[in-house]
Amino acid sequence: MKGGILKPNFSGQRPEAGCDEAGRGCLIGPVFAAAVILPDAFDCPLLNDSKKLSAARREELRGQIEQQAVAWAVAQVDHQEIDRINILQASIKAMHLALDQLEVVPAFVIVDGNRFKPWRDVKHQCHVKGDGLWMSIAAASILAKTHRDAWVDQVADQYPQYNWAGNKGYATQAHTDALARYGPTPLHRTTFHLKRQISLDFQ
Repeated sequence: MKGGILKPNFSGQRPEAGCDEAGRGCLIGPVFAAAVILPDAFDCPLLNDSKKLSAARREELRGQIEQQAVAWAVAQVDHQEIDRINILQASIKAMHLALDQLEVVPAFVIVDGNRFKPWRDVKHQCHVKGDGLWMSIAAASILAKTHRDAWVDQVADQYPQYNWAGNKGYATQAHTDALARYGPTPLHRTTFHLKRQISLDFQ
């Protein structure tokens, strides 16, 4: 079965783009988002929600998606803007930026989650846990996740005491312990409650 249990099209309109983000719950850096339009014949039984896949499998699928998609794009909104407009608005903005970069304009957009703002005059539909339902959203989740992980790996050596290579910027015990010990870096988001409290402690 194509895409395993995932379905290829929600709206019946074509082309249909799927959108998802990665890094919304992280303590550092940008939020990334991807938009993907898959071909009708896209055949990938291993495609799934990126959180259910190993890092190696995500990288394998990233290559297939980027090679075979009708169109795909990845965008990011940096941590300063996240602090300025909040993480929800930044996530939606990143998805809009990804859609803007698609070489093919979609006739319909499906989005993981329950919040979105209209993009241009294109109709959309939100789907809670959509990355486990629809192929294009799952593909977008994989691209957003792999591109963000690559960014984290690039900056991890700058601050090795936080073990970002291992925790990808999420609030693991080791990460929060390092924050308590060393304080925030210039890449930490300042508006998350945990980060804000630690920042106050170091003023």
